[in-house]
Amino acid sequence: MPNEMSGQSKTKNITTVNVAVAVIHYEDKYLLGFRDAAQHQGNRYEFVGGKIEADESAEQALIREVAEETGIDIHQNMMVKLGRLHHDYGDKQVSLQVYKIELNAQQYEQHKHCEYGLEGQAMTWVEKSKLLAGAYHLPAANKTILEWLKLPTKIAITYPLAHFSAQPNSAAAWVHYHREQLATESWVYIRLKASELEYIAQQLMDVRPDILAILPYDNDCQRSKTTITEAMIEAKTTGSIVARHLTHSVLMAWFNGTQDITESEQLADISSEHPLIVSCHDIASILAANKLASMRIQQQLSPVIGAFLSPILTTQTHPDTVPLGWEAWSALAQLADMPVIGLGGLAPVMIDQTLAHGGVSVAGIRQFHE
Repeated sequence: MPNEMSGQSKTKNITTVNVAVAVIHYEDKYLLGFRDAAQHQGNRYEFVGGKIEADESAEQALIREVAEETGIDIHQNMMVKLGRLHHDYGDKQVSLQVYKIELNAQQYEQHKHCEYGLEGQAMTWVEKSKLLAGAYHLPAANKTILEWLKLPTKIAITYPLAHFSAQPNSAAAWVHYHREQLATESWVYIRLKASELEYIAQQLMDVRPDILAILPYDNDCQRSKTTITEAMIEAKTTGSIVARHLTHSVLMAWFNGTQDITESEQLADISSEHPLIVSCHDIASILAANKLASMRIQQQLSPVIGAFLSPILTTQTHPDTVPLGWEAWSALAQLADMPVIGLGGLAPVMIDQTLAHGGVSVAGIRQFHE
């Protein structure tokens, strides 16, 4: 017993280091430093950043750390929150607040040839494709950041099958329309009901193998903890599925049902080999999404890579739903521990407004097809 208590005491005494992380890039070039072998998690590449001091916000720490490490002044650059991560290395616990910062052309030109930072560390600019492919050995906590960086700035959502009900063969019309209208290699949320998904989604993915599909995890209906539809089993054999989508109702049902069961039982209901994107509308659902994201990281499962947060504006599909508006939406987005995707009455051209309010991407139906 004394040894057990001693071990527990030691665990409790491990302090968490709050770190601000700057994912600095110019177009598709990303800036990495290299950690010395003597440092914690040494002999690895890393994003620029450092400890957040007691009297600093994450943004203030970023400005200071980036200036100290690289000489780049980012105080006028837009800082887009990607998310927050807690990682236990065993000997050290870190809480990362991660922001994406794009340099302007002048800043990049001034610093693109610098091989060393101001603290003597090696610095290098790397291609995004190689970074995401794992060509650079990063600390374990950074794996989720790389998944976040895969999110595009635009996600198309398919029309419901009912939109083509006037056609003699609505399924064929649905497939033909989306085959012709979806942009090349675009991320597409194939939003269909369970009874429709199995064969129609398969047809679209067969004729458009280039698209990167987000498929429903739950098919918009409540399911038992151990069942998975035939549609999902069928979809696993096909190509480019980049994520599963969890509806707001299923997320909240999971969250409200996790009070008296173990973590492994909690996750058994939301397990997937693919990353997840969840739908949130309010503080309660964001807290649920944060809990799910944290648990999946702790269990080394595919992460939650994004949250559809909606509606920002009034939509044609739900005209009676009161929109959040930009300010309320922005305040909610800051609470999320994962990248936030704007949804509800938006167009692709509104990406800059979304970025300015704390989102990383926009999604929609009508204006997101070519």
